[in-house]
Amino acid sequence: MPAVTAADLILPPPDEGSADAAARVAAARALQERRYAEAGQPAGTTNASCPATLIEEAARPDAEGMALIRDAADAMRLSARGFHRVLRVARTLADLDGEARVRRLHLAEALSYRSRSDRRPAAA
Repeated sequence: MPAVTAADLILPPPDEGSADAAARVAAARALQERRYAEAGQPAGTTNASCPATLIEEAARPDAEGMALIRDAADAMRLSARGFHRVLRVARTLADLDGEARVRRLHLAEALSYRSRSDRRPAAA
């Protein structure tokens, strides 16, 4: 399993203005609401508010992403809640990119947002 590289974490500067970014966010939110409505969830459900079992299905990563999240969950000692938080952020990043599948890049970025205070302490 290759380590997360700086290239995975460094994104090029956005070429979009505020209006374009707002449109991309609105499109991602509409996509999420549609996805979860089709799964029988209440209107307005997004990645942030869907049940954990549903985010596991919606954010199922590609093979490289699966290896990364598995290794990161062990290395960072992610709780179930922390694991699902990473999946929610990664699914949102994929939605913003217009990607149907969560990829390694999305998971790497989501993992990079976790602060030290979010991580469980290592056993002594």
